[in-house]
Amino acid sequence: MMHLRRLVPALFLILVLLYLPTRIKSEYFINLMITLFLYVTVSQSWNLLGGFTGQISLGHSAFFGMGALIARLLWVGHMPILLALIGGGISSTLLAGIVGIPCLRMKSAYFPIGTLALSIIAQIAVGNIFPVPGSLASEYIVGYQISPRYYLALFIAVLTLLVVYYLTRSRAGLAFVAIRDDEGAAEAMGVKTFRYKILALLVSSFLAGLAGGIFAYHQVSYYYYSPFELSWSFLATLTTFIGGLGTLVGPVLGSICFLALNELFAITLGAIHMLIFGFVFVLIVLFLPGGLMSIPEKLHKSSLIRL
Repeated sequence: MMHLRRLVPALFLILVLLYLPTRIKSEYFINLMITLFLYVTVSQSWNLLGGFTGQISLGHSAFFGMGALIARLLWVGHMPILLALIGGGISSTLLAGIVGIPCLRMKSAYFPIGTLALSIIAQIAVGNIFPVPGSLASEYIVGYQISPRYYLALFIAVLTLLVVYYLTRSRAGLAFVAIRDDEGAAEAMGVKTFRYKILALLVSSFLAGLAGGIFAYHQVSYYYYSPFELSWSFLATLTTFIGGLGTLVGPVLGSICFLALNELFAITLGAIHMLIFGFVFVLIVLFLPGGLMSIPEKLHKSSLIRL
């Protein structure tokens, strides 16, 4: 019964999102929704590794960018977009396996530093190899439509949520949380911690690669190094912290909050909006360390205290 109660609102929301493009013809709004789906996918993929498993990564822009690069090259090479997306996800997983797995052996703050170095190196390397923008050929521009991008981005976001939901509620999910809470105690209880950290990293990087493929499919022209920019790593971390670490709904709320405030501040405040948004984020971290998902619990506790 509890699963049904959670499933009905989710299905209703998905139906609404599927119906939106048929009624709302504003390309600005559709593009905004595609951006939201991208944020949800990237933040949820990061949440699996950082929120549930406790491995704070700053290298997600490398996985996102690799997925975008390979998916774009495969797609403009006349491969169907779905296969190109899968190819992008696999390439991100391979990158995580080659570089990320050694980083997982690092302790304390060295893992975030190692993954941050991966992002910086990847951005510089791709910028040197592909110094000019990757623009679509005229045959792709003529047939360009926004609605297929919208539905594909929605599909990938829903798929990511389902993967994280079922994975975190499996035996592997229990191992993830045990590693996050106390890795030493988890090892003492017989949990193969390194094996599960690898699993979290590989699944997380694959999902981030799918998001990168959506980015590449959506953009008409962009520099190949732009998806590798560190802003994508910090965005995933930021939105997850805003919404709530280690929760399924938290990154979704964080993505909505980030996108809404970013658009609002950019329109009303111009270039200074990033400074204001940074201040808002600091306030959220200070007064809501559990993110937006902790508000109902705080309200409940305050009501109990009054009673």
